Amino acid sequence: MTTPEVSPPAVRIRYCTLCNWLLRANWMSAELLSTFGTELGSLTLVPDTGGVFTVEVDGSPVWDRSVDGGFPDAAELKRRVRDAAFPDRDLGHGETRTS
Repeated sequence: MTTPEVSPPAVRIRYCTLCNWLLRANWMSAELLSTFGTELGSLTLVPDTGGVFTVEVDGSPVWDRSVDGGFPDAAELKRRVRDAAFPDRDLGHGETRTS
């Protein structure tokens, strides 16, 4: 019996074009790529409207501006993506684990 191959996680950042949040979405994507690099299968920016700013890993939300109250800082977003995609991965010297 062979072990099924696990595909690398796909991250999607949906942002509001009317709110001019492209630069914020681009910055967040650069932060995630600088931390996770080729461990990610893809990172997609999705233009939208209606004040949306969400981040999903494999279709599961890890940040929603309307639910989480604003925008994440880079460290918080990296923690949430790590928790969803790579729970055993250490984020380095700047991380303080609560558990």
